[in-house]
Amino acid sequence: MTEGTAWLAEPRAIAFGGYSVLLARGIDSGELVARFAHAVHGPARSVCSVGELTGDEVIELLEDEYDGGYEEIALRHGEDGGWAFVVLYGGWAGEIDDLAPVSRGGAHVFHLEFEEENGKPVPPQFRYVHDGRLRCAFNLHLDHSWGCTGVEGDPEVASAVQELLTVAGLPDETMPRRDAHRTSLEVLERHFGLTLPRTRILGSALPAAVLETD
Repeated sequence: MTEGTAWLAEPRAIAFGGYSVLLARGIDSGELVARFAHAVHGPARSVCSVGELTGDEVIELLEDEYDGGYEEIALRHGEDGGWAFVVLYGGWAGEIDDLAPVSRGGAHVFHLEFEEENGKPVPPQFRYVHDGRLRCAFNLHLDHSWGCTGVEGDPEVASAVQELLTVAGLPDETMPRRDAHRTSLEVLERHFGLTLPRTRILGSALPAAVLETD
């Protein structure tokens, strides 16, 4: 029994501001962190290990040591059920550039992100890249906001996901957005076998790092 990913649809599932998580097969979590550091916008970043910390401790570190934690990106990482995972904290919103290189060498990399406190509002997003190519991406609300045109990516992968979403009743403009969010996550969880260890992420210390500008 895994913990899946649908729990991310709950309010402030990981921290205030929303969530940004990476899941990968084919590389370990240390390599996922190293590759991710090169995919962030702006100047080059160094991965500065800060030991094993809980989520609250990472947030406290950013607030105390990095001017409130709104600019720097911190992360915690680990492995669970054959998946490597990275959970982001701090100034991650809109900072991830092209994820395709992160998936080089045959790795399967999935990104789930939601700027929950953004007043625009920004819908939750999903991306799947494999071996340097975008395979599947869509707005998890599927509500035609933000130029949503359904599922894009590799025709075979994208069409399979689109069909499953249709069977699940999406898009549905009358469905509350949080319900659509959860339904989309449930579809992705089942189709790709995604799982993220909620109990460990919320209740345990994990290896942590801050991405510092060189």
